[in-house]
Amino acid sequence: MLQRNIIGTVEPLTAGEIEYFRDHLMERRARLLGDAGKTAQDMGRSEAEGFPDPTDRGVLESERNLELRIRDRERKLIGKIDEALDRIERGMFGRCEECDDPIGADRLRVRPVTTLCIRCKEEEEARERTAGR
Repeated sequence: MLQRNIIGTVEPLTAGEIEYFRDHLMERRARLLGDAGKTAQDMGRSEAEGFPDPTDRGVLESERNLELRIRDRERKLIGKIDEALDRIERGMFGRCEECDDPIGADRLRVRPVTTLCIRCKEEEEARERTAGR
């Protein structure tokens, strides 16, 4: 449940919570970059190995394609993490980019790169559903 005060709005983040999110985002970014480097090394090694059997080669290609799709998603996540860290530096982290209301620590713990409060995200999803019909 989101943190709410008595009038029903989400509480702004404290300085301690902002530090927590900065540390969490930096740690996640470092882990993702480390995984990307490991993937590049592993793929270089598997290139050197020859698979004369077409089935083995097909399995390798399928695994490689899956790994590349995962790394592409992680690359995009790194970009979002960089944007979140930039918002922290500018003092805008935890504020909805649509309505400027606080997003709330509970929502940010689930998705620390989010830029929309729950209400604005629900409205965006409703517009997307309507446009998709």
